[in-house]
Amino acid sequence: MTDNVSLISGVAHRYATALLDLSEEQGSVADVEKSLDAFDKLLQDSADLRRLVESPVFSADEQLKALTVVLDKAGVTGLAANFLKLAAKNRRLFAIPGMIAAFRADLARRRGEVPADVVSATPLSDAQLSALADALNATTGKKVVISSKVDPSLIGGLVVKVGSRMIDTSLKTKLNSLKFAMKEVG
Repeated sequence: MTDNVSLISGVAHRYATALLDLSEEQGSVADVEKSLDAFDKLLQDSADLRRLVESPVFSADEQLKALTVVLDKAGVTGLAANFLKLAAKNRRLFAIPGMIAAFRADLARRRGEVPADVVSATPLSDAQLSALADALNATTGKKVVISSKVDPSLIGGLVVKVGSRMIDTSLKTKLNSLKFAMKEVG
């Protein structure tokens, strides 16, 4: 299983690096990034599209035809569309989510950005996100790009992950710690 995961991530990274290099040569990095974000959103929102991408049952031709229709309707064109079609032709459509993630990571690294994942119990306002970004920028000494998610089970507080560091100030974690401490006493 681990070999399969590393194979997929290796393929994804090679494709993503090639796409990023080509988009930089053509001066279309912003367009490619926007198109990949749009396709990624479609992929997250559509179970049928995920099935098409992940299932080995469909032939390369079937995947390419269906993908072409989806891309046309979604308005994904240019280098990003050609890239996605190439992945379908080469039977690598299953690795597209990894390719998009690798593209984003490589692009952020080239821009000198550090990704931060923030999970909160309720949606954070723009002012809160800005204040958090400023604090993380000061702490890391780099430009931090925040990706925020909502998990109501946290009850309150935040879980912030920057690189290999994680700060968990959620009430859920504090209550669990208290629960374990009470078990040790009694």
